[in-house]
Formats: sequence, C-alpha cells, structure tokens
Amino acid sequence: MRRLLAIATFLFAPLAIAQTTPKPFLSHQVNPDGSITFRYSAPAAAKVEVSVDVLPAPLAMAKDADGLWSVTTAPMPPEIYSYSFSVDGLRTADPLSVDAVRNLIYLGSSVTVPGDPPAPWELTNIPHGHLDHVLYTTHIAKHLPADQEGYLVYTPPGYDAKRKGGYPVLYLLHGWSDDEYGWTAVGHAQYILDNLIDAGRAVPMIVVMPLGYGDYDFVTHGFGVWDDVAKQDANTALYSQMLLTEILPAVDRSYNTAKGRENRAIVGLSMGGLESLTIGLNHTDTFAWVGGMSAAVFSEQFDRRIPSLDSTHANLRLLWVACGQADKLYPHNQNFVAWAKAKGLNPVAVETPLGHVWATWRENLLTFAPLLFKGKE
Repeated sequence: MRRLLAIATFLFAPLAIAQTTPKPFLSHQVNPDGSITFRYSAPAAAKVEVSVDVLPAPLAMAKDADGLWSVTTAPMPPEIYSYSFSVDGLRTADPLSVDAVRNLIYLGSSVTVPGDPPAPWELTNIPHGHLDHVLYTTHIAKHLPADQEGYLVYTPPGYDAKRKGGYPVLYLLHGWSDDEYGWTAVGHAQYILDNLIDAGRAVPMIVVMPLGYGDYDFVTHGFGVWDDVAKQDANTALYSQMLLTEILPAVDRSYNTAKGRENRAIVGLSMGGLESLTIGLNHTDTFAWVGGMSAAVFSEQFDRRIPSLDSTHANLRLLWVACGQADKLYPHNQNFVAWAKAKGLNPVAVETPLGHVWATWRENLLTFAPLLFKGKE
C-alpha cells in the first residue's frame, strides 16, 4: 500500500505543480504603436501602480482573476524609459527584467521603444569608440571606499595615440545618485557620440566621465544633503580640486589629448551641472567651453560661488545652459542665465519640454556635442 501511495504521489505531483504555478507573462511589452504594456503579478496586493520617468503621475494598474495587474500607456515616442512598480506603496524594480537602471539610490528598470530608423542612443552597425575604466587612489576626495576614485574614458572610433595635435577633451559629469557609469549605462552617451562622429556632426573627441563626489557622504547620506548649502559647497569644492589636480593631469598623461583651454569642455547634468558651471566659470583658463544641463543651482548664490568672473578675461567660446520646462529647476536655471548676461557673458539658453529625466539629457548631449571644438579638427 505504501508503495502504491508513493507511486501515485509521484505520478500526480506534476499536475499539482501545474495547478499552482503562475502562468508566464511579459512584464513589459512594447506594442506596434509604441505604447507599452506593463504587468506585475501580485494576487494579494490591494493597489499596484507603475511610474514611468517621463509621465507626470503613476499609472494605476488593474488586476485580473489570476492576480495579474496590467496597464497600457498611450503611444510613446522612441526613447529609453525608466520605470518602477509600487505595490501597496512599496517601490520595486521589475523582478522579471534584466535591464536594471544603474543608480546608487533608486530602484528601477528600463524599456526601449525603438526608432525607425534607430535613434542615436541605440546600438547600430557603425564604427564604435572604446571605453576604459580607470581606478586610482585619490588623496583629495573623502569617504570613498578604500579612497578609490573611478572614471570612464571614451576614445572615438579610429583613435590614434600618435595623431599630431591630439584630441580635444569633454569632461561629462553625471547627476546625484549616479556613478561614473551613469552616462554610459543609462544615458548611452557612447552610442550618441559614435553616431554624431560617424555622421560628421561632431568632432572626434575624448570624453571623460568621472565619479562625481568630492565627499562620498554627499550621496550616501540621502537627499537631505541638498537642504544644506554648506555641504553642497564642500562637495563641489573637493570635487573641483580632485578633477583639476588629479584626474585632468592623469588623462593628459595617459591619452593623446590636445592641450590648452580651447581644447577642453565641461558639462554636467543636475548635480554635475552645478559642478560643471562652478568649475568651468571659476577656471576659464582651463575650459573654453562650459555647459550645464538641468543644473542643480536652486540655492543660487552665483556671485559667491563664482566670485571673480570677468567676462572679458573669460573669453569663452561657449556658455550653454539647458533645462526642461517641466523641471522644478527651470526657474533657477533662468535666473542663472540672467545672472550670466548681467556679468557680460553671452549664454546660449536651451529649453526642452520634458523634466528632470534622461530623455532630456540624451537630447541635450545630442545638441551640445556638435557645438564643440569647431575649427579644431
């Protein structure tokens, strides 16, 4: 009898498993019209929402009889979208997606609505540049694990270490909660640069993307650090010193860089925009091309942060300030542009419709990079 029971248990076990195993499903599906269907399995949940970075509010999802929640967006333009789910108020990344958004603080996933032809940030069959990741021991930055500072270096397709005159260099800074991989892992800057250079729209250039914290506590201690202007200033000051005295000389030693201010540009997004505008305008002897994207200048105090700016002596080739109209930082960036004009500079102000999202900054890079180093080919 025991043997018969054991055989019966063995024979009917697959049936029991089949009855309890959830049906397979796609957690994110791009539809032919560009809309995206999101799905999340949570039979016991009372409320599930999905947040998409470009949308102004979370989308409520509906539950079916099997406990599968779903919602479909309106048609979306070609772009890389970040999203996350909220299950009874608890934020979570997509557990079925391998495309996690790289970030030190936030949980999220990404989905691409492809373009036809492919968008400039998509991988295509063209010559590609090369990415190096460099780690070194910093003697300036504080609280980095083992004092290790990292930066990425993009060298353009066909990079020639012996080319006469070298290559101009763009220092491209990330935002708060990103790391040095932010511009490549999330922003796809390498593909944007590949496409611009291949199309002849941008000068072949070296692009340096450093980890952006003079004090690593500035990111690990939460968003509340932005309420403290002294902490903002301390982080920016240390980062400026590290960039100018450690990273920039190391890049010049290791790569075939064109020397002199005319061959250096600096731009950053959000926190990196605060850093790039502060560093660039305080050191116009080092950078002739300066920009900010959605710069985190909400505490303003421009005269104090950039105390000795002389528009005649600065002789900038470009001061470029971009911000989305839906961004909370928009009025502060407008104030910065007005301040720069009052100082005798000629800033180029760029306005885009979206907010504080990667879709804005990819478009910014597409616009900014082709302006650089013209006449320096």
